[in-house]
Amino acid sequence: MGEKDLDEAARLAAYEEFSRGVRDELASTVARMDELAAAGKVKTATYRQLFAARVTLREIDARLRERGL
Repeated sequence: MGEKDLDEAARLAAYEEFSRGVRDELASTVARMDELAAAGKVKTATYRQLFAARVTLREIDARLRERGL
């Protein structure tokens, strides 16, 4: 493996770590939203912030999946 191959492998590893992090954060966000919804707190500022974060994380996840990550 040459220097270029190592750089590409490191970049791929970084993208894979990023995609895992996005999916973990998405799962955590959805779980927190479910907790708030179960408590009848869907009109709170926290729920709305989580909703916006979920939309963003889903979009990032979709783009990663399109590229096989």
